[in-house]
Amino acid sequence: MNLFFGNSNKPQHLTILAPILSFTLLILIWDIITRFSGWSDQVFPGPLKVFISIHELVLDGTLLKHTVASLFRVTAGFYLAIITGIPAGMILGRWKPGMIMLNPVIQFLRPISPLAWIPLAMLWFGIGDPPAVFLIFLSAFFPLVVSTMTAVLEINPVFFQVAANFNFSRFEVVTKIIFPAILPSVIQALRITVGIAWLVVVAAEMIAVNSGLGYLILDSRNALRMDYVMAGMIVIGLIGLILDFIMKRLGKIDSVFWGNISH
Repeated sequence: MNLFFGNSNKPQHLTILAPILSFTLLILIWDIITRFSGWSDQVFPGPLKVFISIHELVLDGTLLKHTVASLFRVTAGFYLAIITGIPAGMILGRWKPGMIMLNPVIQFLRPISPLAWIPLAMLWFGIGDPPAVFLIFLSAFFPLVVSTMTAVLEINPVFFQVAANFNFSRFEVVTKIIFPAILPSVIQALRITVGIAWLVVVAAEMIAVNSGLGYLILDSRNALRMDYVMAGMIVIGLIGLILDFIMKRLGKIDSVFWGNISH
């Protein structure tokens, strides 16, 4: 009882045991439903059958091939959004005429689901990696621009006045004032957008490509292999969990690090 309600001497144990307990409970509920729902394995396969299917997909290399394809597309589109979206947000945050002119356009395009761009992406880029990368880029670009721009606008103007008094160059303003100040907000935005990007790539792969975890799920559905469908879903969830963990760890970076570099 002390583990859940008291003050534990080793809270890291709770951090490890609580997720294990949650997933164990989830698998148990899943198994109970499959046993007593009356559905066949072709409709709703149980945990054992799905885990056996994952083992099969791993052994024949299918799972690795599709996972690598999805991760490549997410990485390409996400990095492209980072190297364009963050600088764009920093520029708009400091250049008020540009923000006044472009912010309405950004706010107009931002709510449009990236999936709505699929027909155009296929016409523009054909079939394969480019349309999927484009959709991932769109899904991450606008949130990064808005988050970065907002973070820049929230910087205390006094900092820029001090920088002007000390004749800081633009590079020094960016590295010593802007970037350390917006880093926590940007990392939080990255954590959110990487989840969105991972979500979008799976949906895009069901339409625009012939590889990836989304394609695996669609192809397995057409073959009536629901165990493979659920295997793909589990891998998608696990990778999403790993990506979120990585971004969460990245969020612990102290802005003092950038202060030390600037000195």
